[in-house]
Amino acid sequence: MAAFLLGAVLLIVQPQIVPSRPAINSNAETSSQSVQRELLKKTSQKNDFKENIHSNGSCQQLPQTIIIGVRKGGTRALLEMLSLHPDIAAAESEVHFFDWEDHYRNGLQWYVNQMPFSYPHQITVEKTPAYFTSPKVPERVYNMNQSMRLLLILRDPSERVLSDYTQVFYNHMQKHKPYPSIEQFLIKNGELNVDYKAINRSLYYIHMQNWLKYFPLEHIHIVDGDKLIKDPFPEIEKVERFLKLSPQINASNFYFNKTKGFYCLRDSGRERCLHESKGRAHPQVDTWLLEKLQEYFHEPNKKFFELVGRTFDWH
Repeated sequence: MAAFLLGAVLLIVQPQIVPSRPAINSNAETSSQSVQRELLKKTSQKNDFKENIHSNGSCQQLPQTIIIGVRKGGTRALLEMLSLHPDIAAAESEVHFFDWEDHYRNGLQWYVNQMPFSYPHQITVEKTPAYFTSPKVPERVYNMNQSMRLLLILRDPSERVLSDYTQVFYNHMQKHKPYPSIEQFLIKNGELNVDYKAINRSLYYIHMQNWLKYFPLEHIHIVDGDKLIKDPFPEIEKVERFLKLSPQINASNFYFNKTKGFYCLRDSGRERCLHESKGRAHPQVDTWLLEKLQEYFHEPNKKFFELVGRTFDWH
């Protein structure tokens, strides 16, 4: 009887396993993958948990880093550049696990199944730009992994609004569907239409406040999207340091493509550029309207700078 009671006490006081980044050593299977396994068993909504382990020693695991946004901030470019590092395994598609209810209800087992196969020493990364502006996402990510390292790439808010419109405009054009001019979205009753969703997505301080409720600022690295476009290597160096990666990406991995008008990548002698949908010209906007947009963002930008303790070269 005494032995039974002692066992029960030990069971109650047993510490809970907290997910963390995988240790980069020969025993990584017992550190990273075992923690991931326990987390999956506890939180998966399905009882038929099954590990996806490849015969070469790689496996699908929960991401240790997520690119959370922002939409039209340069998330695809950041992911492609980061993928140059041999210790990065990146999910190819936007998963939308934390912001789409149909996906989230599938549980963490489904989420893992969307990840690439990676080796124990690699960091798995996924990117879904909609995460940053979705109110329910920070808490859900926190509940999965309180130690998550987050990457946020931002651009000048006014330019981001124009890029946001441009993407939707071309999507409609490809489907041969008409789409209103940007002025019809930006102007309402002769004033700036602050209800336009693209404008709301550029109010960075509002969304950042939500993330800081769950994650300390040192867990969120902000990439300057405007600088990444003009000179990518220094920004990627900072990302390497944030993720505690060995410096493997070099300036020689980037070259400026005059035809496309932006930097492309060079990896082991192979050159590749982003999809033709990237870097599209923005619509022409009257100067007074652009100034109105920039004026509107002045105070929100100031609040964001104070929130993160850093300034950006935005209008």
